Amino acid sequence: MRQRFEQQIVLGATSIGDTKFPLRSRDELPPVLKALQYIFITPELNKEIFELLENKIVKGKKKTGRKGMDLWQILVLATVRHALDTNWDRLEHVANYDILTRQILGVHTSAFGELGYEFAYQTIIDNVSLIDEDLLFEINELVAKHGQIL
Repeated sequence: MRQRFEQQIVLGATSIGDTKFPLRSRDELPPVLKALQYIFITPELNKEIFELLENKIVKGKKKTGRKGMDLWQILVLATVRHALDTNWDRLEHVANYDILTRQILGVHTSAFGELGYEFAYQTIIDNVSLIDEDLLFEINELVAKHGQIL
């Protein structure tokens, strides 16, 4: 029973659209996360990308059972993995301890010092591996086409 993303924001969580990025960072991750934020807040692009994800991941599956990772979380982690050209161990660390990534995932909570939702190593592998390079290329084409309009 996968959904696009969690509709209800958790108390103390930073909204994905309100995430602030360092402007002077030379790291490769903040621009990737900023692009993901743009995908999330742009309704037309968001709709097209989620349709691709649903056709690849959810199509033909029952709508019952455990919740599983949201399609948004799978997309973010797959994009981060490919952008950083990293292994599963580093991806787990980034998903659980990098504040910007957690804000874009929609799980970072700053209130009361709680860690919030934590992603298990095997859960990351099982879900992120559902997105292959072909699907990422299709998503990249949609983003590039939309970027040309800007």
